Amino acid sequence: MDKSPLFLSLLLLLSTLISTTTSDLAADRSAILSIRSAVGGRSILWNISQPATPCTWPGVVCDNKTNRVVELHFPGMGLSGELPANTLGNLTQLTTLSLRFNALSGPLPTDIFNLVNLRNLYLQNNLFSGPIPDLFSPLVNLVRVSFANNNFSGEIPGSVNNLTRLATLYLENNALTGQIPDLTRTNIALFNVSNNRLTGEIPKKFSGFPDTAFAGNELCGGPLRACNGSGSGSGSDKLSGGAIAGIVIGSVLGVILVLLILFFCCCKKRGKKDVTSSKDVGENKQVEIEVENQNRNPKVKSGENVDSYSSLSSSVAGGGGGAKGKSGEVSKKLVFFNKNKELGKFDLEDLLRASAEVLGKGTFGTAYKAVLEMGFAVAVKRLKDVTMADKELREKIEGVGAMDHENLVPLRAYYCNGEEKLLVYDYMPMGSLSALLHGNCGSRFSMFANVTNVGGQVSFSNKKETEERVEHR
Repeated sequence: MDKSPLFLSLLLLLSTLISTTTSDLAADRSAILSIRSAVGGRSILWNISQPATPCTWPGVVCDNKTNRVVELHFPGMGLSGELPANTLGNLTQLTTLSLRFNALSGPLPTDIFNLVNLRNLYLQNNLFSGPIPDLFSPLVNLVRVSFANNNFSGEIPGSVNNLTRLATLYLENNALTGQIPDLTRTNIALFNVSNNRLTGEIPKKFSGFPDTAFAGNELCGGPLRACNGSGSGSGSDKLSGGAIAGIVIGSVLGVILVLLILFFCCCKKRGKKDVTSSKDVGENKQVEIEVENQNRNPKVKSGENVDSYSSLSSSVAGGGGGAKGKSGEVSKKLVFFNKNKELGKFDLEDLLRASAEVLGKGTFGTAYKAVLEMGFAVAVKRLKDVTMADKELREKIEGVGAMDHENLVPLRAYYCNGEEKLLVYDYMPMGSLSALLHGNCGSRFSMFANVTNVGGQVSFSNKKETEERVEHR
């Protein structure tokens, strides 16, 4: 039997198949080059000086058996402009198309919906606009779709319901309108339509998804509020009338309780503002001094070794021989340091009207605690036996006021007029340096009775007793 005709037939069939395969690959190459000419992009993607086959180009994946292009991956490659019509549809064996994170614009080419083998379609983070074509029915193999972060408008295509293998659908951050279609035939596990303009009730199929998947719309139903406007989407989560009433009553009672607490705190603070008490430094006895004006004498319950001036008012205005101006009146201006101007909301008369108590005596004078009418306390040190000139003293005080250290009590202001010299510090309620060093033995020292910082020098009152305690310890 002559086998020559049979051999020739097989050879002809093989050559036909090779010719067809080569022709199909050439069509794939032509489609990719058409995309290149339309949207540009980084040159590394489109080096056509390489061999004629596009299978070696970056981002292009071919199937070894069919020798056809099956995947295009061009994410973040600077592609811009509109995709040309009737180009992508020629890649008939395409299974994955990824053009995400580019600047592609215009409408979505309809020939994409001819790619019946397509399984993954990633077009997110572009500038596509216009409606999404309702042509999904032929794409029966589609599994993952992401159109997020574009400018798509119109309604969600109802033909998506024909994609029985669809597992992922991302449509967030667009301008889609209308309702979410019934997608009961799909197998969607990942779904997001947030930040669109959708309205109506969320299908029950999606009630188990998180509420963030639907935020930024005018939707209702589970997992959002119920469409009748009361409670959440699921009936089991609705609050009963009794629970709502209990919440309202509890809230009202809580507000009333807070107001009562504030009221009592204010009354208690007001009652304590005018009169304060303290232990005397020398004899451990209570001394109470009220300073309201220049003509009122202080009240002293008991105590000894206090300063010859019984109140701030008398010591500054009447008992100290302060320098007077031409008008015969003592200057009443406190000098605040720049860093403390925001706290300088009081003047000397406010200080004289303050309720005060003696904290103790030191080498350079007597320290007082003054509670101002605005409700906060300061420590006032009245200097005595200072021999330096006013100008030199002011320079020293300015130097102390400029110091800023976590272990120094800040100097807030001072008053210097003739023989009257006052230093205003923050009041420190934690006790004296001596008490911190040696403990509260007898509670005989208060903070400003023991330690005073003037001109960078530290002085101790009752120095002999302090030294005896140190030696004893």
